[in-house]
Amino acid sequence: MTIIKGLLKRFYVKMTIIKALLIIFFLIGCSGSDQLPIDRLKEQLKGVPEYSLILEDMKEEGNFFTHYFHKYQIVQADKAWKTDWLEVPEQYYRDNKNFLGMTLAANKNGQMSTTPSPPGYNFVGDPKYGHWNQDSSGNSFWEFYGKYRMFTDVLGFLSGPVFRNDYDDYHYHRRQYSHRPYFGRTKQYGTYGNYTKTQKPNFFQRRMKRESIKKSSFSDRVSKRFSGSNKIGRTRSGFRSRSSSFGK
Repeated sequence: MTIIKGLLKRFYVKMTIIKALLIIFFLIGCSGSDQLPIDRLKEQLKGVPEYSLILEDMKEEGNFFTHYFHKYQIVQADKAWKTDWLEVPEQYYRDNKNFLGMTLAANKNGQMSTTPSPPGYNFVGDPKYGHWNQDSSGNSFWEFYGKYRMFTDVLGFLSGPVFRNDYDDYHYHRRQYSHRPYFGRTKQYGTYGNYTKTQKPNFFQRRMKRESIKKSSFSDRVSKRFSGSNKIGRTRSGFRSRSSSFGK
């Protein structure tokens, strides 16, 4: 028994050392660049008068050490493209966990806004890109000019038009609460919005799978711990019964 305890103690010491080394290597690797990926994108877009940086997707990977990733969509007046997966710090990931599918940064006529807002709203209401029209019911909605129709496709434009009352509510919110995220009149945008749930199925499938794996792993650990405790209990009771009968 003493030998086993000694071996276990050495094992735990080695594991502690390995964990410490991994943490050091991880920190060294992260210290190489303190600049966030979204800030690097802003630098690359210097000189572009108008654009949006949208949080296209996000994910977590790893069990022992968790790594956090963002994917962005860059939208300009005449083109749009998506980045690869870019690793971000854990705190930045958590700070933006509610903003999936939203614009994290928008440059409009040289003025930068970093307050999260619905995708494409910085292009709505600008007469350079379109005009307000009316449907058969008399509701006013935004219609992009033909050469900017790609906004409708690229931004999945809201599964329908942007109505004037939605845009007016957004504009009022920006004036009154300039630094608060705007999730829409019915909170339809962002990670927990109904619009996002229909537009980003891959994100929610990955999250459900990861949570399922975590629950399964936790259940396995609990099961093994209790089954091990039962075995020890039976062994001890066996020894006690034999010693008591020996005494008789």
